Amino acid sequence: MAAERRAKADTLALRRRLLSAACRLFYPEAPVKIVRGQGQYLYDEQGAKYLDCINNVAHVGHCHPLVVQAAHEQNQVLNTNSRYLHDNIVDYAQRLSETLPEELCVFYFLNSGSEANDLALRLARQYTGHQDVVVLDHAYHGHLSSLIDISPYKFRDLDGQKEWVHVAPLPDTYRGLYREDHPSPAAAYASEVERVVRSAQERGRKIAAFFAESLPSVGGQIVPPAGYFSQVAGHIRRAGGLFVADEIQVGFGRVGTHFWAFQLQGQDFVPDIVTMGKSIGNGHPIACVATTQAVAKAFEATGVEYFNTLARCGFFSPLTPCGLPIIFHLWQFGGSPVSCAVGLAVLDVLEKEQLQAHATCVGRFLMELLRQQKAKHAIIGDIRGAGLFIGVDLIKDKATRTPATEEADYLVSRLKENHILLSTDGPGRNVLKFKPPMCFSLDNAQYLVAKLDAILTDMEEMVRSCESLRL
Repeated sequence: MAAERRAKADTLALRRRLLSAACRLFYPEAPVKIVRGQGQYLYDEQGAKYLDCINNVAHVGHCHPLVVQAAHEQNQVLNTNSRYLHDNIVDYAQRLSETLPEELCVFYFLNSGSEANDLALRLARQYTGHQDVVVLDHAYHGHLSSLIDISPYKFRDLDGQKEWVHVAPLPDTYRGLYREDHPSPAAAYASEVERVVRSAQERGRKIAAFFAESLPSVGGQIVPPAGYFSQVAGHIRRAGGLFVADEIQVGFGRVGTHFWAFQLQGQDFVPDIVTMGKSIGNGHPIACVATTQAVAKAFEATGVEYFNTLARCGFFSPLTPCGLPIIFHLWQFGGSPVSCAVGLAVLDVLEKEQLQAHATCVGRFLMELLRQQKAKHAIIGDIRGAGLFIGVDLIKDKATRTPATEEADYLVSRLKENHILLSTDGPGRNVLKFKPPMCFSLDNAQYLVAKLDAILTDMEEMVRSCESLRL
């Protein structure tokens, strides 16, 4: 029986029987059964249309026809492992190199963002000869054991912090150690990283890498103060470590003004390693690690191949403007002809539909509408973000900035009733998290904020009624 023809209750019962309870659903009390997607919309089994404000994975829109066509056409010709020479991988690596600083000219293609971050960890350790990692508080870098170990968001509920992991404060200027009134929050937060490094060194530890999402997402849609990464990189490199920029949720033009979110930190900042996943294939299983020749050569010097089912192959493409060859490595289907055809199609759509500029325009418009709501509704404490990556921090009290966790949960539930899909994040689960497909429109922004306004007004009326009853 086709899934879309099965009764929703039957599908839910089968899921509960066959899947682990750890595999959670959105809206667990009243799940939505989605059977189709198109652009920025999802459709349930009854044909009802939902505005998707959650799905950064469907980067250029659900089931984009050009991406679907590229996968279908290549599938009809060839989809095999990556030990054969093929044009698609060459073309894709070349196109990616044009978006990055020229120092980042070595590429590894994999199947998932978690694999990308795991490889980044191995690259850093091999290059530096060190073991330890510095991460930001509340960070999440993937579901592999190696990445749970460097994800405070996960390890605090599991085995706890390993001795080789060192946690620095989240550079949150709204509710962190150094706030918006601090004269130099970038330097202040960077000095905290220096303090963490120094403390580790005093105990005989050696730093291999600093991992950071370019815009911390699970931490609450945080925008680090400009200049922070450059100063942190200085402290980390002096300790012999590398800077890893995790772009899995925020890269590929999502921030609008730049193709990569780390570029928000200034033109002078270049990470040693960049990881990407999810959005680069619009949901297709492809991911990538980009790094320097020096890091790659140290990894290759071991003579031990890193592989995914089948052994690695390396290829050389034309020179970059600085005269360095672009080198890329691939593992079976992470760099297969179909995966690379999909990756090329996503880049084509981004360019043809000018989605990076679109994200700038729509994001600014949405931020302005949300700021108007902040002036109207006391529950909105802060609005932050870039392009189509925006967080709305809900609070119970302006003075204490106490997270409005229950209110945020209620608001998300009410939005779902109005056919708008949104999620929350942050340590207090109180930050509304906007990361829709890049085709999200000006009309979508207006519609979303109008519904948000109506629900918040409703909530305020209920609170006033309850206060009157108490009196």
